[in-house]
Amino acid sequence: MRSVRTAAAVAAVLCCLVAVGATAPALASAPAATPVPTPTPEPPLPGQGPGGQVVGGPRLGTVGFALPAKAKPLPKGISARGWVVADLDTGDLLAARNPHGRYPPASTLKWLTALTLLPKLDKHKRVVCSYADVDVDGTRVGLVQNGRYSVDLLFQAMLMASGNDAANTLARVAGSVPSTVAAMNATARSIQAYDTHAATPSGLDGPHQLTSAYDLALIGRADLARADFRKYTAQKLGTIPAQGTKYHSFQFANDNKLLYNYPGAFGGKNGFTDAAHHSFIGAAKHGDRRLIVTMMYGEHKPDNISAQAGRLLDWGFALPRTAAPVGSLVDAAGAAGTPSASAPASASGSPAAAAAHRDAAGSGNPTSAIALLLAAALAVLLGALAVRVVRRRA
Repeated sequence: MRSVRTAAAVAAVLCCLVAVGATAPALASAPAATPVPTPTPEPPLPGQGPGGQVVGGPRLGTVGFALPAKAKPLPKGISARGWVVADLDTGDLLAARNPHGRYPPASTLKWLTALTLLPKLDKHKRVVCSYADVDVDGTRVGLVQNGRYSVDLLFQAMLMASGNDAANTLARVAGSVPSTVAAMNATARSIQAYDTHAATPSGLDGPHQLTSAYDLALIGRADLARADFRKYTAQKLGTIPAQGTKYHSFQFANDNKLLYNYPGAFGGKNGFTDAAHHSFIGAAKHGDRRLIVTMMYGEHKPDNISAQAGRLLDWGFALPRTAAPVGSLVDAAGAAGTPSASAPASASGSPAAAAAHRDAAGSGNPTSAIALLLAAALAVLLGALAVRVVRRRA
């Protein structure tokens, strides 16, 4: 009987020790690492937000055309594979083709750079360009190493002349190019531009850098709500100051042809890379109505893409205001209970809330369940051993 009691006592002690070890913090092991989001966080289908719904309305999930009932035929010669025409003031989306289709943005991405950096940088600050700032591919406005320029002038050069050197300099002044790109992606999520992933501040092609015509309209609408941005995008001429005696001052012009060729145009941005083909954003006002048009993966055929944008604007202005929209430009994330940009780790809230949910569910330490099972198995084994001892003595 003594051996029976001894075996039972040993079993009880071991069970307690294992159970305590299962529930106590694992001091010897590091805490579970927070899941790292993929570098190209794309929804499973174009245009889907965190809730799985098509952003802007169900009709915008098409890869074809979304048009109002009984609308006049679309203008001919529109080469863009994805485009949107929307009302800047009401947010009504008047018509679209493949609105959430993802394409490389080229320099139209500079509008996201501006949306991210305008609230952060002092436009009166003067900065000195580094070699890395000006040693960049593609379009450059002509900044020079060790040149001194105001942040205000850098925004002019980026938005008017599409200077990649200006975009690089602004990104570095804001902290660094990588931190600016990360902030751009956070800004995109904050306005529900979920099709967008930035990899460069200039729009030069980068790994998995994509956006959509719909997202460009969201970005454009947010930009054009700012008075400082409207000033930059409507300005036609700027001046780069002389740098010592070696570099003389010179003028640069806004390269948005819509400003010069379309009545009522007050802003826009063109872009081109081999991967993106031609992209475009344009905004115009007729009477008290303001429209925006965005175009992706277009060609300068049969004519310049800005001329094609003008025809889409004409079509939009001719559409009766009573026509039912095909969708809408949504408000910023969080404005109507939508997930915020600061909470990509969980669709239900912040990373802290996600961690609390894991702990409450018991999934924060999966070894706990295993340890408890081992304790139960050990108890059964020792119990069986004790029975065998009793039977032998009997």
